Amino acid sequence: MTERSAKAGIGASITGWGKCMPPSVLSNHDLEQLVDTTDEWITTRTGIKERRISHVEVSDLAKVASLHALAAAGRAPGDLDLIILATCTGDSIIPSTAAVLQAKLQAWNAAAFDLNAACSGFIYSLVVATNMIKAGTHRTVLVVGAEKLHYHLDFTDRSTCVLFGDGAGAVLVEATDQPIGVLASEIGMDGSAAEILWTPRDGTAGDRDFPRPTECGIRMDGPEVFRRAVTTMGDASVRVIKAAGLELEDVDLLIPHQANVRIIDATARRLGLDPGKVFINIASYGNTSAATIPVALAEAVEEGRVQPGDDIVFAAFGAGLSWGAAVLRWGDRVEPVSVSEAALPPPDRTTMEMLQPNIDFFGQGAGQRP
Repeated sequence: MTERSAKAGIGASITGWGKCMPPSVLSNHDLEQLVDTTDEWITTRTGIKERRISHVEVSDLAKVASLHALAAAGRAPGDLDLIILATCTGDSIIPSTAAVLQAKLQAWNAAAFDLNAACSGFIYSLVVATNMIKAGTHRTVLVVGAEKLHYHLDFTDRSTCVLFGDGAGAVLVEATDQPIGVLASEIGMDGSAAEILWTPRDGTAGDRDFPRPTECGIRMDGPEVFRRAVTTMGDASVRVIKAAGLELEDVDLLIPHQANVRIIDATARRLGLDPGKVFINIASYGNTSAATIPVALAEAVEEGRVQPGDDIVFAAFGAGLSWGAAVLRWGDRVEPVSVSEAALPPPDRTTMEMLQPNIDFFGQGAGQRP
């Protein structure tokens, strides 16, 4: 359902932004050594040149991104009253990774929960944060998208292992009396098509026998995902722009989910947008699921692509099959209040050493799940 921001006098503005990308790089040329593929094949079909591989857990990525977002807003962890962590690759199921993040930030005044809508997770979370602020129950909400997708990758399957990477992005959303923030949004789901993009045997469904490698990892019907993503992202974007009372030409910047450059190009054409109004960073990071939009937003602000009062469109599509779109009006500030020095510890293994458990498990089917 498409909805317009409802409660007059209460808005929810993004006041801080940040990201955390692991330092270890896995290039297309590296993948040529692992699977039957080439740099040319990957680049022409996806637009991806490299992706990041994390040596730490999702909560660690989320912590660094969050500290940068808090600093940009001039806030401290104690100012938070809610943390929403969008992820499908959390540290654990019990407790939630948001709980772990709350402890690592020492944000003791904040409630916290995970939200899993896969690649649409950040938009879902931003909509939830906005509506909770508008309802008056919360005023300062940290929204994080963070993933460690390489854990689930089968490096014998070139249709999936070339696509995904690790990373985190975060924004701080605060109550305001200005007419800014999310102007209109849409979130949706088609569970009847869930098995065209899924990770079998990662939950309680089935028996307790140790799963075979073919029953694990990300599995995808690429052509069907592509077809649905092109249609859904473009159509949802058009609907939220209309619901916000805007015309297509009013859009200042499109920040789409970074899944495939051809999907991004098709969405931009559906909106009639000049390429200069579309933010793309997929070449450097690949698909980081719930992290792609907040990471791209942080980079867009850093690069001067976001100006005060801009109308920005977010659009995403992911497993479930989920989708989301939102129109956000930016506030007056595009410079951070302060800058955090938070950073990950250096990796103690090479990129290939970090991938070895996956290679052993999926390639040989021996041992325990990495």
